[in-house]
Amino acid sequence: MSRRLPPRAGENIRRALAQEAARVMAEHGVRDFLFAKRKAAERLGVVDNSVLPRNTEIEEALAEYQRLFGGEDHVESLLAQRLAALAAMRHLHEFQPRLVGAVLNGTATLHSDVQLHVFADRAETVAFRLMDSGVPYEIGEKRVKMNAERQLQQPSLHFEIDDQAIEVVVFPVDGIRQAPVSPVDGKPMRRADLAEVEALVAGG
Repeated sequence: MSRRLPPRAGENIRRALAQEAARVMAEHGVRDFLFAKRKAAERLGVVDNSVLPRNTEIEEALAEYQRLFGGEDHVESLLAQRLAALAAMRHLHEFQPRLVGAVLNGTATLHSDVQLHVFADRAETVAFRLMDSGVPYEIGEKRVKMNAERQLQQPSLHFEIDDQAIEVVVFPVDGIRQAPVSPVDGKPMRRADLAEVEALVAGG
């Protein structure tokens, strides 16, 4: 029978797991928090699930990892991703695009897609806009969690701008009123409009 660890030992292991999970995400392009936790636990030989870190702890560790080891490379990579986001948002301006996810909050890695939400009656309308702009794209679907009980499959479009991968999830027009919940903290996702992203880029 396994014994529960003393609080201090448990906290130290939790911190080490968060740091290792953050390293896995940063270096190997892992996006799934649960997978990163499991890889970290396997790497450190931890079998007690009670000490697994929360997603918010991993995100904090990821931000710290990037500050310590990312340096100018991370700053330049994040700027390139945000500039690509701006270009995509300007292409799709009539669909009220919003930047979400790691590129917005600053924890994006080299492997992160630029994630946008747009709002239209039909996904085809967005696709036609990309066609008019001469932007090749692929069609897919994205599962989004609206609350604890409700998940939706939304159409998505995938393309590249300046060698940056862009994922656009298409919501109904009134979907702008309710954001899906974040996989990090379970709260409504932060969404930034064009002016906010321009301000982010201008502020460095």
